[in-house]
Amino acid sequence: MAEWLGIGKRARRCYGFDEISLVPGDKTINPAEVDTAFEIAGKKFKVPIMAAAMDGVVDVKFAIEMSKLGGIAVLNLDGVQTRYENPDLVLEKIAKATPQQATEILQSIYTKPVKEKLIAKRVHQIKTKGGCAVLSCIPAHAERFAKIAIKSGADMFVVQSTVTTTKHIAKEYKSLDLFAFCKSMKIPVIVGNCVTYDTTLALLETGAAGLLIGIGPGAACTTRGVLGIGVPQVTSTVDAASARDFYYKRTGRYIPMITDGGMTKGGDICKAFACGADAVMIGSSFARSKEAPGRGFHWGMATSHENLPRGTRIYVGTTGSLKEILFGPAKVDDGSQNLIGALKTSMGSLGAANLKQMHDVEIIIAPSIQTEGKIFQVVQRVGMGK
Repeated sequence: MAEWLGIGKRARRCYGFDEISLVPGDKTINPAEVDTAFEIAGKKFKVPIMAAAMDGVVDVKFAIEMSKLGGIAVLNLDGVQTRYENPDLVLEKIAKATPQQATEILQSIYTKPVKEKLIAKRVHQIKTKGGCAVLSCIPAHAERFAKIAIKSGADMFVVQSTVTTTKHIAKEYKSLDLFAFCKSMKIPVIVGNCVTYDTTLALLETGAAGLLIGIGPGAACTTRGVLGIGVPQVTSTVDAASARDFYYKRTGRYIPMITDGGMTKGGDICKAFACGADAVMIGSSFARSKEAPGRGFHWGMATSHENLPRGTRIYVGTTGSLKEILFGPAKVDDGSQNLIGALKTSMGSLGAANLKQMHDVEIIIAPSIQTEGKIFQVVQRVGMGK
């Protein structure tokens, strides 16, 4: 599986979504009759697509709307939602600012401390409207924030960092004991992020209810460029799914793998499930929704899981409502809308009645899949030619 880079050094070939394609099987199914639901910690969700914990993507209103549509939106406890009583004013200021002004604003807004009372308030706001309250923070804040989250009635908790392992070595500070943390929690815990078989297997032993897979593939993430770290999502997902299946055979406990990042269109999401994902997490597609608090902007901060430097702000534009992005009808031709419709159609064409059956479809290495025969799309800059 590995190739020689030079004397004494070999490297394994890994793959991303643009390099593979899915092969139709010997049967097809009516797309309206396939089941896209996924289960985590005994709870079922009809939409297997989670909204990433980024300030430009998820706020209270977005989380409530996502819940109504059958999915999960993760609220970032390290961001503006818990630092400001009225985060909308801050977000509006960022959206209206020039690029230079936005950099200065983003560098300053995260210097204010998180207000613990706002954590409880945000959970209460989501729950009173019938929403599913799923919260996220970095490991350093997990023990403190989790206590408030549980007391406030949160449904799930996510502990997320750029690279997560069970063996974090530090003399300067006390690291989070994931084993003790997951055991003590009264609500399900999702842990991330990781990309390798061995680390996935080790994290499964912590008692986590789900794992996030992916390092550096986010639309605005700088980890791969700045740190040189990352594994393409196809290989990451396949390796993580293999660890999940081994763990299940050994223990009888099935833990969902959630592919996080690197997916911008329906086809990418379909491929993630074919690689073994039980659910996916995306940010930029939802940042384009009318409900997104970022008004079409996609950004993060230095302490977030995406490792974005303060000042990073990318305008992705608003293309439609959250419902249109998930269920259509699509108003654009780039595959960024009607994601569930795309998934159902793909499953029907592949003969997969549910997401578990998607794990068994044939995958081929096909680097020309995006360009083969697409000359008119390229010339007219439509569809995959954009």
